[in-house]
Amino acid sequence: MGVMDILASLVRIDSVNPEWGGPGEAGVAKWVLGFLESHRIEAREREILPGRRNVYGIVPGKDRSRRILFEAHMDTVSAKGMDIEPFEPVIRDGKLYGRGSVDVKAGLAAMLHALAEVREPTCEVWLAAVVDEEHQYRGVLGLLEDLPGAEAAIVAEPTGNRIVRANKGVLRWSIRTTGKAAHSSTPHLGKNAIMEMARVMSRIGEYAERLGERGHPLVGSPTCCVSLVEGGSQVNIVPEHCRITIDRRMLPGETGDGVFAEFREFLAGLDYEMETPTLCDEALETPEPTRMVRVAQGILGEMGGDPEAVGVPFGCDVTKLSRAGIPGIIFGPGSIEQAHAAVEFVEIAQVEFAAEFYRRMMMGF
Repeated sequence: MGVMDILASLVRIDSVNPEWGGPGEAGVAKWVLGFLESHRIEAREREILPGRRNVYGIVPGKDRSRRILFEAHMDTVSAKGMDIEPFEPVIRDGKLYGRGSVDVKAGLAAMLHALAEVREPTCEVWLAAVVDEEHQYRGVLGLLEDLPGAEAAIVAEPTGNRIVRANKGVLRWSIRTTGKAAHSSTPHLGKNAIMEMARVMSRIGEYAERLGERGHPLVGSPTCCVSLVEGGSQVNIVPEHCRITIDRRMLPGETGDGVFAEFREFLAGLDYEMETPTLCDEALETPEPTRMVRVAQGILGEMGGDPEAVGVPFGCDVTKLSRAGIPGIIFGPGSIEQAHAAVEFVEIAQVEFAAEFYRRMMMGF
C-alpha cells in the first residue's frame, strides 16, 4: 500500500475531536491497529479516555537499549464550514484534499509507510498514534506513562519538511469584571461591567504591543490575543458581568507562572478578577548540538532538503515529551497555513519525501 493510499484511507475516517462535536479517534485507531497487524508489526493499544485509544507500533532494533519515538495525533478540528467535502479525499494538481490531510494525517501516513518498510533498525522504533492533541494533549500524556523511555522523538506536524527545534508555548485563561444591573435608561444607577472590561482590554492592547519589543532568534516575539468576549444579558439592562478569554504565546525560557504574574502587574489599578489558567504548555527549544538534531540535519541534507533548523509559532505534543526528558524535533509535510482551513490540502510530493525521511531516521538513528 502506497503512502497516498494510506493517507486517503485515514482522511476518509471522521476523527473530529469530541470537543468540537465529532466522533473522536476510534475509527482511525482501529484502522492503524489493523495496518500494523497486517504488516506483522508488534501493536499495542490503550484506552486514554472513554472510547479513545492510543495505538503503538514497535519494531525491535539491533540495540534494544536505545529507542526513538515517532509520534502523530489522530484527531482533527471541526469540519464545519469547509468549502470542500471533508471526508472524501480528492487528488488534484499534485495535492490531496480533505480534513486532516495536512494536520496531521499526512505525517501519520508517512510514519506508518516508513515503519512498514523498516527491517532491523539500529535501535528500537516506536510509532505512537495518539488522541486529543487538538484539545488538551491527553494522548501524549498517556503515551508518557506507557513509553519505557526514549533517546529522541520526532513529532509530525506540518513544517514544510523543515527541521523544527523550537516552538512557542501557550497560556490560556479568562478575566472577569463584575458590575451592577440597572435599567439602561438610568445607567448611573448601575455599574457597567462591559465598560470596565473595555478599560482592561485597552491595557491589554498596550501590553500586546510591548511584547513585540521582545524576540527569539527562531520563533520571534511572544503574542497576546483576546479571543473570546461574552457579557451582558439583554439590550436594555446595564451589564453586570463580562468575561474575556486570552491566548498568550510564550517564548522558550518563559514560564506560565511568570507570565501570569507579569500580566497581573501590568493590569494594576483596574477592577477585574483573573481566573486560573485552563491550559499551560511551555515552549520548546532543543539545542542544535543534540544528537537528534544533528542526525536529522545530516539525513535531510543527503536528501537534498534544507538542513538548517528553524522555529514555529504553534504548539504541539513535542513540548510534553521535551519536559519528560526526551529531546525532540517537529517535522512533517505540508504547510501550517492549510491546517484547520476551509480548504485543507497537502502536497503529494512532500508526503512522499517525509516518508523517506522518516524511514532513514528509523534506520539510521
